[in-house]
Amino acid sequence: MKKTLGILGGMGPLATADLFRKIILMTEASCDQDHIRVIIDSNSEIPDRTAFLKDGGESPAPYLIKSAKFLEEAGADCIIMPCNTAHYFYNKIIKEIKISFLNMLDETAKELRSSYINAKCVGLLATPGTAETKIYNKAFSKYDIDVVRPDDEHQQYITELIYNIKKGIYNFDLSKFYKSLDYLKSLKAELFILGCTEIPIAFEHFKIQENTVNPTTVIAQSAIKFLGYKLKN
Repeated sequence: MKKTLGILGGMGPLATADLFRKIILMTEASCDQDHIRVIIDSNSEIPDRTAFLKDGGESPAPYLIKSAKFLEEAGADCIIMPCNTAHYFYNKIIKEIKISFLNMLDETAKELRSSYINAKCVGLLATPGTAETKIYNKAFSKYDIDVVRPDDEHQQYITELIYNIKKGIYNFDLSKFYKSLDYLKSLKAELFILGCTEIPIAFEHFKIQENTVNPTTVIAQSAIKFLGYKLKN
């Protein structure tokens, strides 16, 4: 029997749609019936993850657990979550469900080590919440990969990019963002982790040319294989 995928989304809605699109495009299928059945909970009411982690706003954890349980009860055999920062709550969520929940950060670390065998240092492009909780550092340390993050000034430029994309604003100056990339290169970053789901959208829209690993792509591929489907060549 074919298995069903659940996407715990809404953080943000465009990033959720981007992940779903990737799953469709990367699955080997010759007709509708060959595709994975996907249940999406695009819950845009989940409180801002960074606001909670940095400023003590409302906790997203109860909302994330509720969405995970909803997907489980709806028939999902496996859950993935495109929001990087929300993985701070991953361990709390998995305690409340019985189905598999693929961890995007762990899958990204494995993929990076496989694709970039000699990589020693990567630069993290993410929200302040993701950067400051060091959840990527923990995942990548298992593979002896250092993760460097921007200082406060350059982090602000990255944060502005993320929230402009969330707002649907694309007509802004990227020069400060490029300064953030140069700063991370000065810290010996050999490539970049697109560690917020709005950042791959920005890279694609603005045609930014850098060596990168996209966690959204990685988790889409991992889910396809986990559910027993084949990746399109």
